[in-house]
Amino acid sequence: MASGIEIEGIVFDAGSMPHGSVIGQDGNASDARERTVSAELQEDDLAFDRSLRPKYLKDYLGQEKIKESLAILIQAAQARGEAADHILFSGPPGLGKTTLATVVANEMGANIKTTSGPAIERTGDLAAILTNLEEGDVLFIDEIHRMNRMVEEVLYPALEDYALDIVVGKGPAARSIRLDLPHFTLIGATTRTGLLTGPLRDRFGIAFRLQYYNPDELAAIVRRSASILDVQISEDGALEIARRSRGTPRLANRLLKRVRDWAQVRGDGMITEDVAAEALSFFEVDSLGLDAMDNRILEMLAVQFSGRPVGLTTMASALSEDPDTIEDVYEPFLMQQGLVVRTPKGRQATARAYEHLGLVPPEGV
Repeated sequence: MASGIEIEGIVFDAGSMPHGSVIGQDGNASDARERTVSAELQEDDLAFDRSLRPKYLKDYLGQEKIKESLAILIQAAQARGEAADHILFSGPPGLGKTTLATVVANEMGANIKTTSGPAIERTGDLAAILTNLEEGDVLFIDEIHRMNRMVEEVLYPALEDYALDIVVGKGPAARSIRLDLPHFTLIGATTRTGLLTGPLRDRFGIAFRLQYYNPDELAAIVRRSASILDVQISEDGALEIARRSRGTPRLANRLLKRVRDWAQVRGDGMITEDVAAEALSFFEVDSLGLDAMDNRILEMLAVQFSGRPVGLTTMASALSEDPDTIEDVYEPFLMQQGLVVRTPKGRQATARAYEHLGLVPPEGV
């Protein structure tokens, strides 16, 4: 690529850029790279999570149908000597979308470049990323539904034709040129499939929706993580942690870490069913996997509003919480467990919620 190409006022030379870097408005690649990294995978204790993540399909537990489909997709692409089709993973947070992206790259023997939708602010950022990919690389974009729409338009020809259309110069002297890109595989991850535009969604060759895990699958994940961390745990202890993990592997690993700490300080280090139950109760995670905020939501609906339907914004104000956080983080699991229902007039606690709280439901609930 020739030096001095200008995109949105950004002048860069792809050949001189560090691999995988993003050019910012001031042309400082390292600053932009820090911005990109800080926006990636916003999780607590990343090192802990990454140490427990499986690297290949044979080590990945659960999501069996998706694993089988990915194995066929990867083997077929390798047999043809091509990059795999673009893949979209969707589903609630913590189910393993990022892990699966890394697994796909490892199975293909490819390098993976990771970024997130909000980090790609302008078309120049995306152009810098795409022009630094090599043949067969995997580009993983987390929270892809939050990508800027103008940036998304630039991505379309890259996905379909492996080409990048850019504008060189300004004003009357500006001209459009097309650069060929190496064949790569884009893996997108989203927690909000409905926010993806139709044109972007249609450009993925295959889409998978990850489902919540059952307790037995989570117990197997907990046992695997415990062996990696050299933690002694019984079958019943792993199952107790799994039952309180809301069907989510990420949460199961976090709870394992908390129970490990509790067992080390208050016990002999061995995690049994009783130890796990006592530790998780201490950390305010009840038998259904509800934490303090979940129970606060139920108490607000059942007691403060006397079982009447409550709008989302009213709930957010009463809880001093962001409406999107309630809708995306807390509400799905409460609805899945049959504790909260959505009605045309708002959210409402169910009879099971009253039973869980030890209250008598009002008539009509």
